[in-house]
Order: sequence, then structure tokens, then C-alpha cells
Amino acid sequence: MYDIKKTCAVYSVSEALQLLQENPGALIVNGGTDVMIRLKERKIKEAVLVSVLHVEELRGVSLRDNGDIAIGAGTTFDEIYQNALIRENIPALAYAANQVGSPQIRHVATIGGNICNGAVSADSVPTLLCYDAMLEIADCNGIHTLPLRGFHTGPGMVGLDKTRELLQTIIIPRNEYENRSASYIKFGQRNAMEIATLGCAVSVHLSADKCSISDIRIAMSVAAPTPLRCRETEKSLIGAPLTKQTISALRKGVLNEVKPRDSWRASKQFRLQLSKELSERAFRQAVEAAGGKVYD
Repeated sequence: MYDIKKTCAVYSVSEALQLLQENPGALIVNGGTDVMIRLKERKIKEAVLVSVLHVEELRGVSLRDNGDIAIGAGTTFDEIYQNALIRENIPALAYAANQVGSPQIRHVATIGGNICNGAVSADSVPTLLCYDAMLEIADCNGIHTLPLRGFHTGPGMVGLDKTRELLQTIIIPRNEYENRSASYIKFGQRNAMEIATLGCAVSVHLSADKCSISDIRIAMSVAAPTPLRCRETEKSLIGAPLTKQTISALRKGVLNEVKPRDSWRASKQFRLQLSKELSERAFRQAVEAAGGKVYD
């Protein structure tokens, strides 16, 4: 039996925030794929669940007047994968969304839950980091905006006061997705329904002649206690030509920045090797998507 004390269904963000304040320790649920596992494992007791499944403010993908793409935190991964706006402008995110769990999970699991549960293996986070995504957080005083970078503060921990705040929208700024191509690669021991042993996303903006790197972002999951941007490596590769020497610098750079650990899923040494291999593969794919070619 699940130890559930009370469940409440709400139809607006303001209702949800009010119930959080009235019920200390209450949990926001939408798809509930993470919460139900913790309930089953008896990690949550006397749970008060606030369902936001029917809150329209949290659903859907839209293009704002300034060109930013807004994704409601309650949008499911299948909805993201199927969305034409995402497929056209941020195809790497559509691909990452399709790597989450099984088809059944993707129909109910949401991108907001994937971000807010703080899992270091979250499939959506590396790609969102590569697009410098922003988070709109709602509380009783209105909405404030935070960068996704730095939102994860430790394993299972995020910079969200869950007693009075709610992630409402994920924003991909127009100047972060235009003229930028990205790739996400996930390694797992199985081909399906696998939590990532390591995930890597790389996005690039190439020079006009498609021969060098104007900008690059490299992000990884399960490579450190929190999702990681390899910022020193990124800086070192600005202006670099698309050659095997640049590939070598990329591999060496990420190796100096990741901090994986041993676990029952994989050893630290294996994850170090994956960091090099996946970053190279994702870089090559991103370059090709941008119309360039790495000359070996």
C-alpha cells in the first residue's frame, strides 16, 4: 500500500501554490512517475499529493512574440517529441525527449518533473543546458526567472523551494537556438527503458564558411554530482578549426572537467572513457547538422 494521506486536484497554478502553503510537505505531481516509485519504496510517508495534471497553464509549447520558445513544465515528453516547433528549431531536444523511459512513460512523464526531481541522469537537462534554457518559477508573489545552469545543487537537489514555489515554464531564448545545431547521445546498458550511464549534449554555432567554431556548449549527465557544463573546454575551442587536433583537444578538455564516480551501473573509469567518446560523437553530429564537416 502507498502511504498517501490526501490527494488534491487543482486547475490553476494559484490553486496549487495555495495548497502548498496550506499543507507543509505536500508534493506536486503531474505524471507522478518519480513520486510513485518513491512511494512504493516507502521513501515518502503520509504523502499529501497536489495533482496539477489539469492545469492548462503548465501545458504545451508556444512561440512568444520575441521569438523565445516556451515549454510548459507539465508538457509530456511524447508531446515534446511530436511538437513541430521543437522538431524544427530544437531537434536535439525532441530526440532527447524520445530517449526517456518507455513509450508508456513518455506519455505521462513531464519535462518539469524531469528537471525538478534533481536526478543526475535526467535526459532533458544536457540539451537544455546547451541552449542556456531559463526557468520561470511561480510563487504567490508572481513569477521570477532563473537560469537552468546552477539550478541543480546536488544529487536529488534543486534550487526550488518546494513548499511555496512551482516550476511553470522552460524558456529557450531565440538567440540561443537560432543558427545553432545540437546533438544528444545517451549511453545505457540496454537499448530501451534504461537510465543513462552517461549522457552528453553538444551544441555548436559555426563560422560563416563552416570551417571553424564560433561557439560551442558541452553538457553532460551522470558525469558529476550534478548535470555539468564543460565551460573551460568550451572557452578553449572558440575559433578552433574543424580538425582532428580540435577533436583531440575536446576529448582531453572534458576529461579534465568531469567528476564521475563508481556505482553499481558503471565504474568511474568507464564513465571517463564514455565522456571522451560521447563528447566526440555528439560534436561530430552537431557539426554535421550545422552544415560543417570535421576533417580528419
